[in-house]
Amino acid sequence: MGRAGFSTMESGQLLLLGALLLSLSVGEQEGENLSGLSENPDRAIFAVRENGTTCLMVEFAVKLVVPYDVLALNRIDLITEQASFTLPRGAQIDGKCGRTESEIHISWKNAYTLRIFFSKELRAKGAEVWKISKVQFVYDTSESTHFINAYNPGKRTASTHRLSALVTPAGHSYVCTAQQTLTLISSDHQKGVTVHMYDIQIQPFDMAADFVFSEPYKCITDQRERLEETLPLILGFILALIIIITLTIYHFHLKLSASNTPPQLPRDRSMYKNM
Repeated sequence: MGRAGFSTMESGQLLLLGALLLSLSVGEQEGENLSGLSENPDRAIFAVRENGTTCLMVEFAVKLVVPYDVLALNRIDLITEQASFTLPRGAQIDGKCGRTESEIHISWKNAYTLRIFFSKELRAKGAEVWKISKVQFVYDTSESTHFINAYNPGKRTASTHRLSALVTPAGHSYVCTAQQTLTLISSDHQKGVTVHMYDIQIQPFDMAADFVFSEPYKCITDQRERLEETLPLILGFILALIIIITLTIYHFHLKLSASNTPPQLPRDRSMYKNM
């Protein structure tokens, strides 16, 4: 009996020690909503913190377009409608941080949850990058604010498959003003849910400091748009420079030609014979 009691106590101590070690290795993680700091009323700011330090932060505006079924007037056929709404700034935040896997969960109205999963990987020549590896959206069509007269209302889940989006060099934040669009496939008869993200800055790993993004990596779309904006100015400057150089060369050519021309004697030399 005594031996059995000792074993039970010993097992309890081992379990407690294991739980303590697990909590120390994982660290205390919490989500924070910082959207009040954004001057853009459409842009939300969410952070996941571990042991009091930011380990993941996103700033973006998000619009979701979700198709759903309603009964036609004949009460037999189904018609597909679309619910369109934006990610609210007052959402609740949760998430997890890791060395190679991180995620953030954004929930609101007890009816919607947007989950974004990030992963870090090695690519060619040892280059390390991070990316969005999966996006999942859980929604409830019985929420009548956006889903009006939904047929067979209830919870649905839409997810991406084999996603590799927003690929960014490790140690950088991803920055993009242009709209980035992702398509999720819903459990509701394989309907396509669209997630539009814009005015983005995201970093899921290697934050520079608490609430501070690392050096930005601009998306290709922004780089292209900036080039399109500056290209006419560059071409205009080059054209003006060519004109100035051409006029300068022509001016020096005229001066050089004038200095090398010998003086001309008058053709009528009778005046010299009479002298």
